[in-house]
Amino acid sequence: MTIGAILRGRTGSVISAQPDDTVRAVADLLAQNRIGAVPVVDGDAVVGIFSERDIVRLISSYGPEALDRRIDDVMTKSPITCAPDMAVIVALSQMTQKRIRHLPVVEGGKMVGFVSIGDLVKYRIDRIEAEAAAMRDYIAS
Repeated sequence: MTIGAILRGRTGSVISAQPDDTVRAVADLLAQNRIGAVPVVDGDAVVGIFSERDIVRLISSYGPEALDRRIDDVMTKSPITCAPDMAVIVALSQMTQKRIRHLPVVEGGKMVGFVSIGDLVKYRIDRIEAEAAAMRDYIAS
């Protein structure tokens, strides 16, 4: 079970932000797409990550003026990434240890996907349920 297996089941492109986007624009992007975070990309390279938690922290620190700030000034720079061949369980462990909920998937210096801890947990549960069903079928036959 690898991160690449999760990505193979997806269609469409990754929703992302640009370094010169404003916090307001990215907040709208998160709300419109009902997502919790976006990678910030410059060309094909991931240069940061920005999440709902960042918005809350910024509003608390700077008030409403925070919405007019540029993402590259407030994003998490140099985010932790993973490769498509990373095992799901390893990615889950890394996310838990680092207390992060999103991982850009990078191959050859280019972003090829974006996964959340929810994506990984769902994939693991689906696999465990499929294995349990196979065991039940085997025992019943």
